[in-house]
Amino acid sequence: MAQLENYENSMSKISVFEPGNYIVKTIKVKKCGVASPPPAKLLVFSPEFEGTYPVLLFCHGYCTNNTWYSQILSHVSSHGYIVVAPQFYQCLLISLNDEIKTAAKVTNWLPQGLTQSLPQHVKPNLTKLSLMGHSRGGKVAFALALGHEPTSLKFKALLGLDPVSMPNPPAWVEPSILSYVPRSFELSIPIGIVGTGLSNRKSGCFFPPLAPDGFNSSEFFNESKPPCCYFRAKDYGHCDVLDESKLGLASWVCKSGKGCKEKMRRGVGGVVVAFLKAYLGGEFQDLEGVVCGKDVAPITFDPVICIKE
Repeated sequence: MAQLENYENSMSKISVFEPGNYIVKTIKVKKCGVASPPPAKLLVFSPEFEGTYPVLLFCHGYCTNNTWYSQILSHVSSHGYIVVAPQFYQCLLISLNDEIKTAAKVTNWLPQGLTQSLPQHVKPNLTKLSLMGHSRGGKVAFALALGHEPTSLKFKALLGLDPVSMPNPPAWVEPSILSYVPRSFELSIPIGIVGTGLSNRKSGCFFPPLAPDGFNSSEFFNESKPPCCYFRAKDYGHCDVLDESKLGLASWVCKSGKGCKEKMRRGVGGVVVAFLKAYLGGEFQDLEGVVCGKDVAPITFDPVICIKE
């Protein structure tokens, strides 16, 4: 017991922008070979230390793979969270509605299926289930939270990493969830949004901006009800949260910042951890430190907006 208390005390001293004290195990869960197979292939990040941990469901972006986010998701998990990242498709022509349905099915699978895939003596706390997505996956996360597909579990917090909803969607990116009415999202859970300063700029001459004005993180925040927070990574681009090995490929299609991407991942990962600690654990010190600038982030967030009521 004393060892556990000392371990937990040391955890409280770790900055959210640095890797946490928990050793993280990365687990690939296939759609077969287990007693309760998941509805999609999963990548799970879990602390190895015995305990019960909140769960974060992560939705990857379009044209990406769940493995491309391993570094930022490991950062979050190292602070005491189980992260479940489904792979939505192998074919890029899947509709957004299908992604939402898959995310809902994975959510409904968690109560009976997740524990069997975790390290021994590690248990999920599904009363503290949160939802996060990047890019188009951010829209998937918002659509799921808004009830476009029913789930057996309730989400307690919602995060979007540079979420985007493109204009006049064809059938494969429906539903349209932006109404351009301030605070119109019918959500009563805390919302945290991280945007990027370069997401509305095109890369080179051939590719348009992946998150143009009017359809990106700013509008998602504009339609969010309090409590809600917005952090813009001023000097970075839409895909700069991806793993280091994928950044070269991503830079062909989206504008990338010139700063260190490892700092970007730690910065965004730290904001996610601070937000989850506040709204899942009632520990607001780190989030308040980020908002007030007392807890110095490795990158510049400007603006930082936090609306409590």
